[in-house]
Amino acid sequence: MALVKMKDLLRRAEEKNIGCGAFSVGNMEMVRGAIRAAEELDTPIILQIAEVRLKNSPLHLMGPMMVQAAKEAKVDVAVHLDHGLKKETCLKALELGFSSIMYDCSTDSYEDNVRKVKEMADIAHSYGATIEGELGHVGDNPDSAEGSSHINPADFYTDPKMAKDFVDKTGVDALAIAVGTAHGAYKLPPKLDFERIHTIANTVDVPLVLHGGSGLTDNDFKRAIQEGISKINIFTDINVAAVEAEFCKFETMNKGIIDLIPAAVEAVKQETLKKMMLFSSNGKGTLNQPSQDELVKAVVQEVLRELGRK
Repeated sequence: MALVKMKDLLRRAEEKNIGCGAFSVGNMEMVRGAIRAAEELDTPIILQIAEVRLKNSPLHLMGPMMVQAAKEAKVDVAVHLDHGLKKETCLKALELGFSSIMYDCSTDSYEDNVRKVKEMADIAHSYGATIEGELGHVGDNPDSAEGSSHINPADFYTDPKMAKDFVDKTGVDALAIAVGTAHGAYKLPPKLDFERIHTIANTVDVPLVLHGGSGLTDNDFKRAIQEGISKINIFTDINVAAVEAEFCKFETMNKGIIDLIPAAVEAVKQETLKKMMLFSSNGKGTLNQPSQDELVKAVVQEVLRELGRK
């Protein structure tokens, strides 16, 4: 199909009230596995890489591979820089052809977050790309509010009124919100603030993003989407699935790393399939496929057209 803007996929998800999966990758196996899953379901996908992964997966190598994979895919693919922490990294991603970036200034003061993200939004839009911002702070599990008994997690949550002001002032196309999730493996079961999601979704006019998706229950995902989440980030689940498959294959084959590649690709594909089917469940269809309501409407329109010919 094509390399597309992330905001176009998210608007489609928003209209259907389903989730669009954003799968974080770090090597060729993860890229191939994620796209194969999307192609099997015939649904678009967001392929992303976070700046923290670039130490082992350099952007100048991973970026072109991701962009080319998107262009060759049989479905629409948005290629996204997740958690861009430095301006130069965001600029490099845009130069490499990424159709979307996230400039994460959430740990800065509110004023600096607004100023820096607004500046980057203008640049991203000049490239024809989408930009995601973050308000509140979705931490990393070892140090997150959710993993500490000494910190009130709600202190880091996104304020709905500030969210509207942030979106209006920065011009972001999507907003990552802090509502009780954290990156990485959870020490304690997360407790999502669904009411906050609902309130923010009805306050701002851009799709909402849920970071730290790995480890949530199926019901958590479904409720979050129901309340207004459009983009869901997944990394840990597919990362663990790949390494477990490689380890199992190595134990049975006792061969080199090249022989382990197919197992990792298939493991990522299967885990991605599970998540994509979950995000578009309840008979609502995938981003490319009509929902039950749309099918009924199409049938009714066809019947009316036939009656009009008689």
